Amino acid sequence: MSEKENNFPPLPRFVPLKPCFYQDFANEIPIEHQVLVKRIYKLWMFYCVTLVVNLVACLAWWIAGSASGANFGLAIIWLLLFTPCSYVCWFRPVYKAFRADSSFNFMAFFFIFGAQFVLTVIQAIGLPGWGACGWLAAIQFFQVNVGAAVVMLFPAIMFSVSAAMMAIAIMKVHRIYRGAGGSFQKAQTEWSMGTWRNPPSREAQYNNFSGNSLPEYPTVPSYPASSGHWP
Repeated sequence: MSEKENNFPPLPRFVPLKPCFYQDFANEIPIEHQVLVKRIYKLWMFYCVTLVVNLVACLAWWIAGSASGANFGLAIIWLLLFTPCSYVCWFRPVYKAFRADSSFNFMAFFFIFGAQFVLTVIQAIGLPGWGACGWLAAIQFFQVNVGAAVVMLFPAIMFSVSAAMMAIAIMKVHRIYRGAGGSFQKAQTEWSMGTWRNPPSREAQYNNFSGNSLPEYPTVPSYPASSGHWP
């Protein structure tokens, strides 16, 4: 089988860098799970947009004169750090989990995405000194500058929506995983065998099956079909 050329992130030709990942929902993700995986991908994009809006709101907060530049600096760090890290640390694991029926990647997704959910809740609340324009910061700032406070409401709303969708997504994925008999022991087996690094796709597992040999993963995926709607 020929090596697939990386296609994500899509970069203009004049950029002297190449994409780092290969991503193809139609050919790599089972059709019954494509809607769910695509929605998690769109959730990642929405969270990145939220970080951009939060950066603008923190700038308005700073200009209005009631916040230190530390919040704006942290907002820049969150944007630069979490945009690529969230893709690599929790979207890629769930993509590979559904692509290859990988228990280890499911577990990685649950742990990291769970931490991301907790952080997003904190950002939605808007605790002081966190570099996030959440509800506390926005509501309190109405007494100082109404215009800036209105701008600060946008990331508060978007962080709240992100947190709600993250909670739904992790419950949805967990329901599918446990319904198929997934377990921590399977993840440990993948770790000990080293197959977690680059688990073969379901197509590759099927093509490698011959005679009495057995593939590294079940030949017939047993995940129940996910509905096209969020629960």
